[in-house]
Amino acid sequence: MMKKKSVINLIKYYSEENDIGFRNEAYEVARAFDAAGDYQLAEYIMALMSDANTFVPQMDENHSAFFEKVIIGNESLPLPEVIEQDVLGVINAVSRNLGINKFLFQGAPGTGKTETVKQLARILNRELYMVDFASVIDSKLGQTPKNISALFTEINAFVHPEKVIILFDEIDSIALDRTNSNDLREMGRATSTVLKKLEQIDERIVLIATTNLFKHFDKALIRRFDSVIDFNRYNQEDLLEIAELLLNNFLSQYKCTGKNVRLFRKIMILLNPLPYPGDLKNLIRSSIAFSSPSYEYDYLKRLYASISGEGTISLKELQEQGFTVREIEILTGVSKSQVARELKE
Repeated sequence: MMKKKSVINLIKYYSEENDIGFRNEAYEVARAFDAAGDYQLAEYIMALMSDANTFVPQMDENHSAFFEKVIIGNESLPLPEVIEQDVLGVINAVSRNLGINKFLFQGAPGTGKTETVKQLARILNRELYMVDFASVIDSKLGQTPKNISALFTEINAFVHPEKVIILFDEIDSIALDRTNSNDLREMGRATSTVLKKLEQIDERIVLIATTNLFKHFDKALIRRFDSVIDFNRYNQEDLLEIAELLLNNFLSQYKCTGKNVRLFRKIMILLNPLPYPGDLKNLIRSSIAFSSPSYEYDYLKRLYASISGEGTISLKELQEQGFTVREIEILTGVSKSQVARELKE
């Protein structure tokens, strides 16, 4: 049975032209009827709300001052099991419509935060919109909080919120600890506005923020997110396996035949520590893309040169690094017999 509180709230939200409050209350009413067994009425209310324009002008996502639509490709960065399980948890929560819709991805640059958001959009079959914070932050006193309010108004005005992911990429500019900001009062007001608006966001919209500066993040803002996922949880074996997967992908993509995984791994472990996936991807891709088609192992020579930082490859140094005579031949182009002779001398 519909509660008096729900009736009062619906009238209140209508009189205030509070679209989000009205919609959320209407969905609560629909869920109550559904739980009571009145399935037809519940579905009728849901259908009405899905077509309703209520009070807020519907968002034209092609003409927004704050959003940029992100093209979602098929490329992905492999993740270690511990992070992958958390990402699967996000997919499960969103798919089940549990009202868990705000996530914070934290980690160093290159750990795959933004790429993971793109893959989530692909898997969940949602369009991805990234907020351009350069258009939100304003030097005029008091303008930034107004822009933030306008931003969230647009977020809540999407025609199909259940088909949208909003990405606050590198949210740090408006989310750092208010006690550490250069302009305490202005950025404090901006962060306070974000705190307030996050509580009012339509729960059908998925909002994901990323940060490289989690230890400086405003603690009150952290609590507004349903879950925080740490993307720093890579060990060296994880990174080596990811490097090998990237190698296989790029060799196939660029139609290269000179595959030598053993030598590749020996070159990669010269990096201590191994870089995060974003840098690994750039390093491996450029080595393969820049290689000469006339020599199938040229990419390994380029990879070694990039890692060692030396223009001329020393046979003696290669030997001291544990490379075999055959591997030295591959990396230098010098025949095995000549390598053996020069090393012996």
